[in-house]
Amino acid sequence: MPPLRIVIGADTYPPDVNGAARFAARLADGLAGRGHDVHVVAPSPDGRAGRHREDRVTVHRIRSHRYPLHENFRICLPWQAGPATAALLDAVDPDVVHVQAHFVVGRGLAVAASRARRPLVATNHFMPENLFAHARIPGSLRQVAARWAWRDLARVFGRAAVVTAPTPRAVQLLADSAGLAGALPVSCGIDADRYAGGVEADVPTVLFVGRLDQEKRVDELLRAFARLPADLPARLEIVGDGARRGAWAALAGELGLSGRVCWRGFVSEDELLGAYRRCAVFCMPGIAELQSLATLEAMSAGKPVVAADAMALPHLVRPGRNGWLYDPGDVGSLAARLATLLADAALRRRMGTASRQIASRHALGATLDRFEELYRGVLGHTTGPIAAAA
Repeated sequence: MPPLRIVIGADTYPPDVNGAARFAARLADGLAGRGHDVHVVAPSPDGRAGRHREDRVTVHRIRSHRYPLHENFRICLPWQAGPATAALLDAVDPDVVHVQAHFVVGRGLAVAASRARRPLVATNHFMPENLFAHARIPGSLRQVAARWAWRDLARVFGRAAVVTAPTPRAVQLLADSAGLAGALPVSCGIDADRYAGGVEADVPTVLFVGRLDQEKRVDELLRAFARLPADLPARLEIVGDGARRGAWAALAGELGLSGRVCWRGFVSEDELLGAYRRCAVFCMPGIAELQSLATLEAMSAGKPVVAADAMALPHLVRPGRNGWLYDPGDVGSLAARLATLLADAALRRRMGTASRQIASRHALGATLDRFEELYRGVLGHTTGPIAAAA
């Protein structure tokens, strides 16, 4: 089949460090590697609009501004991004548009694609909980804000011929919260072989990877780690940064953990691989994970996982097989599960092997196959959802 010209709209993209950004980059690079002409439209990391090549992908940067409530976050203004995305769409003339969010860049491309009657696919990585820390919405208003956010998403994604989300649970959430029936589960995918190998550190290490924002609940991990038996040697490594880093570092000091916790901040891809390979256990206490690429990466590295029994994490963690789930907020249960794994190297090896087997079902190649199939299926379809996608 002939190659396609594809525009991917991403409101977050590397150098941003988060699951949605990493997925968009992997999707773009994977599709380009299959011979497609791939263009990514994303906010500029330095504010200036421009275009450049990143390996095999053409990246178009939209003028952006620093978000005053979060030092590592940039936003595009609708009255600037709307015309810019429409002009880019006309200039690139794609066969299909694939937006990764309903925010400013994704919205601009979705509206422009709809008006120009171009085929549109949309993928959701959004949960309101991911937004609350950035927007600093008071707790009393969060339910109202969440309902508004889901309705807003439905207005934008309702223009798409096909809507996807990373897991069946994420698809159900779209139906229940946004009223978008017929969305399809398509895993973000993983190149599992990239994470294989490595040797555990001499002192067993618990690893967390992710943004240090409230919905990740790293404070629960710190409190659980403080409850480990005194005679159990262990370290905690935290990769990532965010608004809560200072408060959580202070909490670690209050708990007497300062010498046992390593705050790595943002790291390079090679350093991240090293962290996965040397850890003994991976922990994901977050409650707003539509798939959790970090968990999938740790599993690909052959690590057992202890994770919150929330959202899509049960799709990855099989209790007693490759790790355990615990009720969010149950610090005692989290501590007990971590202690069991840290004290038993044979159990870690057995569960780590199971993690790799489970992760293999999320092969990136299969994800690329599925999106190619969806793109070709919407060619010639120019407005609204298609029944065949249901």
